[in-house]
Amino acid sequence: MVNKRDKPQILQHVQKSLNYTIYDARWAPSSARLVSLGSCPRGTGRIQVYELKGPDLRLAKEVERLSSFRCAAFGASSLTDRHLATGNFQGGVELWDLERLQEPVYSAHANSEMINTVDACGGQVSGHGPPELVTGGSDGAVRVWDVRQPGAPVAAFPAETAGPDKALECWSVAFGNAFSDDERCVLAGYANGDVRLFDLRTGTEQWKETAQKGVCSVCFDRQDIRMNKLLAGGLDGRFRGFAGVSGQLARGSTLWAIAPLPQNRDIWATATGDGSMHLHMYHYPDQRKVKDGQGREVGVAGTVEELAQASLSSQPLSCFDWCADRAGLFCCGALDQCLRVGIVTGLPA
Repeated sequence: MVNKRDKPQILQHVQKSLNYTIYDARWAPSSARLVSLGSCPRGTGRIQVYELKGPDLRLAKEVERLSSFRCAAFGASSLTDRHLATGNFQGGVELWDLERLQEPVYSAHANSEMINTVDACGGQVSGHGPPELVTGGSDGAVRVWDVRQPGAPVAAFPAETAGPDKALECWSVAFGNAFSDDERCVLAGYANGDVRLFDLRTGTEQWKETAQKGVCSVCFDRQDIRMNKLLAGGLDGRFRGFAGVSGQLARGSTLWAIAPLPQNRDIWATATGDGSMHLHMYHYPDQRKVKDGQGREVGVAGTVEELAQASLSSQPLSCFDWCADRAGLFCCGALDQCLRVGIVTGLPA
């Protein structure tokens, strides 16, 4: 356990007011830049690229499009290119060169309704499969796109029904198990609390569990290793590891985002509907497996410790992202139309 005297601290560094609703914010890999995007009052979408300059965020580039932007991800291109993937309100997925924002370098009509979530994989690590995007939408469909191949998706998992003529919305997706050219899976969270794991090698559903309420965020502790820990959180304010590990944040407060720390995959942050950020650490059990009464091996869950928490906004935190290049540096967006940059000090080694 972490000594109370050495507890990490969550500190806000910069706050930037915006004139649009921010839905996602991401650090550009291997740079001091971050991207924010969302919806303007007139219904258009905006992407802004900021540079962190000491105590200030300086706007470097921006573009406005006809459709509002809902979600974003890096990871489907090299660290040199750093292309940004976005999903919009009209079901379009696009890939952008941050140096030339006039037109996307890749686009596809991915879903028949709004894209709620996008993730990207394969571009930043050599030997870990093709560069791909996965989208999940209000139409409930989960689809995988190879950015080298325009046209149809390379994998698709249809929606389940939530009632007569109504699809079960997909709210969150994440790539994982991408440790070789052959292996890759997709984790998806849905509006009714379902969490489904799809094996892209076989094109089948591999596993499924159901939480009490809708799942807003899912993730693996790392994309490019063999599946180890996965996390899910949603409308009931709980995070779950689906290995017996769970925790309750403020009751009645939605858990909007979960993000493992890039430098230590046993630490993760949660961003909530009451505007607060929480920092957690997983502790492994003394024994990973034990035998049950019938002599079968079963896994043993570890424990979770809350390291720190801080109130960053009076409005819900709608998005969160860690900087992969500096431990503890993060950005987040809230429904008060502010982009924030902060730092967590005193992180465990």
